[in-house]
Amino acid sequence: MSEHTYDFVGIGLGPFNLGLAALTHDLPDLDGVFLEARDEFSWHPGMMLEGATIQVPFMADLVTMADPTSRFGFLNHLKQIGRLYPFYIRESFYPLRAEYDQYCRWVADQLDTIRWGHEVTAVEREADGTYLVTARLGDETVTSLRARHVVLGIGTEPTVPPVAEGLAGPVTHSGHYLEHRAALQDKESVTVIGSGQSAAEIYLDLLEGLPEHGYHLTWITRSPRFFPMEYTKLTLEMTSPEYARYFRELPMERRDVLLREQRNLYKGISGDLVDQIYDTLYRIRVETGAPVPTTLLTNSEVREASWDATTGRYLLGVHHEEQDAAVEVSSEGLVLATGYRPRTPHFLAPVADRIRRDARDRYDTGADYSVDLDGRIFVQNAEEHTHSVLAPDLGMGAYRNSVIINAITGREVYPVEERIAFQHFGVGEIESPVVRGFAASFEAPSSHLRTPPSSHLSQRAASPLDDRGTAEVMAR
Repeated sequence: MSEHTYDFVGIGLGPFNLGLAALTHDLPDLDGVFLEARDEFSWHPGMMLEGATIQVPFMADLVTMADPTSRFGFLNHLKQIGRLYPFYIRESFYPLRAEYDQYCRWVADQLDTIRWGHEVTAVEREADGTYLVTARLGDETVTSLRARHVVLGIGTEPTVPPVAEGLAGPVTHSGHYLEHRAALQDKESVTVIGSGQSAAEIYLDLLEGLPEHGYHLTWITRSPRFFPMEYTKLTLEMTSPEYARYFRELPMERRDVLLREQRNLYKGISGDLVDQIYDTLYRIRVETGAPVPTTLLTNSEVREASWDATTGRYLLGVHHEEQDAAVEVSSEGLVLATGYRPRTPHFLAPVADRIRRDARDRYDTGADYSVDLDGRIFVQNAEEHTHSVLAPDLGMGAYRNSVIINAITGREVYPVEERIAFQHFGVGEIESPVVRGFAASFEAPSSHLRTPPSSHLSQRAASPLDDRGTAEVMAR
């Protein structure tokens, strides 16, 4: 084990921690390293469908919203590979999904702070307050690194509804769709279960191959209709620092209700995709002169699921909510486009007693995205229940990283916007000559904010965690 102590160790390398790596890479007095179990960067390879775009504009890259001058920005990537003018002529704010993956790989290739093939197995707290991070390499050797802070960017894992847990047969989650697409298209019938963008993209992809392969295609969703994602500008102001602050100060029960009500803000389907599905259905009807062999079921919940190995079919017990009626759906292929949830890292077990959790055993995430008693372990995209729909939003990744960097260094390295919205989300923050009399009927959660920058820096000078004296530490 090296005796060197890093300022921070990043665990996992999806877009959010990759953004942290990019924003900290050129800062001369911040010392960080990133450990990733995979051998290279790869972003949702199972959903890299031809022509699919990301759902946020190109400015929602790894760095621009924190540092528009960064050399790791998406537009510089296009300039360096000779595709800036073609992207300009294309006249679309939304990069292709494959293009975004290429951009992330381009950034990762320039960073010498990434350690590929390092699977973290344990995070332990030392007597001096530092963290010892142990990782296993591909050749089964073990290495350990010491750091003052830890940033978790381990991503999410597929969510499988209870009715499908342990289900036998060739069932696949949407995250692995592409590797199973050919096998699905060879079947007589395929069913897609889900309500969001992934379900819609997979349905359209299978729909376009339907005339050639001749299967029957079914789409089952619990939603009352095929909801388009709400994308109006005043609604988009909810992806703002002040909405995150407002949301976090609400009681836990209200936050949980709001998340269910706000599904169409980030789990809906793009309006263009909904229209494209209809146009494809219409085109197939015209070209074949016959009804399209497809079934679309809204308001329907799969309550039973079984695999019949003899017939090679799934039997799904489906309940229609509005009619309170039950039907059975038979299908050879089954795709679960049922979303993702934050991972529960086993390697935090040695410090479990230091992790703050709420009444539902979720991270009690502070305003600075820390989750431990000392404010030294941070999370990326594991705080939706405390910070709202901003958590998985690529466009807010640079903002969150700016907050984390400022918390690590105890000063403002990248300016953090406090207010950007025209509207007010709560009455308590209104400064107006015509609005008076705010009185909260609940107690806001504690902020878990770090010590203010001025006092934090003075503490660093005498802290046993700082082996470099009074030198200021810059962060992303």
